[in-house]
Amino acid sequence: MAEITLNNIVKQYGDGFPAVNDVSLDIKDGEFMIFVGPSGCGKSTLLRMVVGLEDITSGELLIDGKRVNDLSPKDRNLSMVFQNYALYPHLSVYENIASPLRLSKGKHSDTDIDSKVRMASSMLELDEHLDRKPANLSGGQRQRVAMGRAIVRDADAFLFDEPLSNLDAKLRGQMRTEISKMQRRLGITTVYVTHDQTEAMTLGDRVAVLKKGVLQQCASPRELYEQPVNLFVAGFIGSPPMNFLPATVTGDRLHLPFGEVEIHGPKADAIRQRQTVIAGIRPEYFKDAELGEEIDNGTEFRAVVDQTEWLGNDLYAYIPYEMDPSVQRTLDELDKELDGEGVRPQLVVNLDSRSLVSEGEEAHLVFDPSLMHVFDPETGECLTRDEDRAAQIARRSEDERRRALERAKARDAREQVRESA
Repeated sequence: MAEITLNNIVKQYGDGFPAVNDVSLDIKDGEFMIFVGPSGCGKSTLLRMVVGLEDITSGELLIDGKRVNDLSPKDRNLSMVFQNYALYPHLSVYENIASPLRLSKGKHSDTDIDSKVRMASSMLELDEHLDRKPANLSGGQRQRVAMGRAIVRDADAFLFDEPLSNLDAKLRGQMRTEISKMQRRLGITTVYVTHDQTEAMTLGDRVAVLKKGVLQQCASPRELYEQPVNLFVAGFIGSPPMNFLPATVTGDRLHLPFGEVEIHGPKADAIRQRQTVIAGIRPEYFKDAELGEEIDNGTEFRAVVDQTEWLGNDLYAYIPYEMDPSVQRTLDELDKELDGEGVRPQLVVNLDSRSLVSEGEEAHLVFDPSLMHVFDPETGECLTRDEDRAAQIARRSEDERRRALERAKARDAREQVRESA
């Protein structure tokens, strides 16, 4: 296991384009770190610099306090799992898993190799497939073989480059569970690149969100969701994404497209001197008032629904509104950064599936203004981020990570006792 430290890392190509620009991160020993962002944000380039497949233009990369900028990949003792599996098609599953040990030229005996391969295959439920060739395996089985090859190396850290992108939705869900269990059981430092925020939110102890090579925020999934630092993070994290609404300020009141909202406490202090802001409200914060779902100090409003989507466990309703030209440019730029297809001036609400809201009808909705965020339309800064709440979430997430590692170690110890009995 290892700590990985990135100090002001820059990757600049010959044309002067900074694919990664001044990124600093401390990845803790045993931590599961996710790099996430839209296409072209620099997440894979950053991972490749960690493993040594890309040169570092400037900055320092430390593994357990040792500077490794100039070390070749083989000398960094890191295991990488690629998107395309990179298996040897002519070798059996057994030999694919054993290949990094055999390439170490005499460092491992046949008995040692067999023990490590069978340990990895048992962990990944590959025992019955050891004699098969990769061509005869499913996508999920091939990915487990690639993971097994990483495990036997006794590396200091695992690096994953979008390993599940070639799998269908059901297999991705299964493999997420496999990877999470493996990481907790081994307690090994893991860095994982993905564009899928479901993977990021379910796997990571912390998630680093990148935009155009610049680190926007690194925090636990819950902190990113509840306390984003800016418009980009708020819009990228969450599905469906946060609603961004134009709002004008009058004293302690916000005038939204569907009505007025009174703001209290620190949030009121943050907006009082402004004229125009962007209000951010997540779709699930809205409730159908007709179902009797009351919210203390909630704001109620009525609006005509343009379209609905009933999914069995949820009902999505889409409510159009008029866009304020003063924030149109900011939201258009944000949409491009998020790989969107154009800003649609509509409010998306995620309601209980029992709701009878229907297209063309007026809906009676309610939401809690205390859950709303307010952003500066010029800088994108979140004006209502609660630093104390963010710190509390960070402490709790770190405690949960440590407890999970302790449980995994205790479980391993019990299994070893049973095996030796």
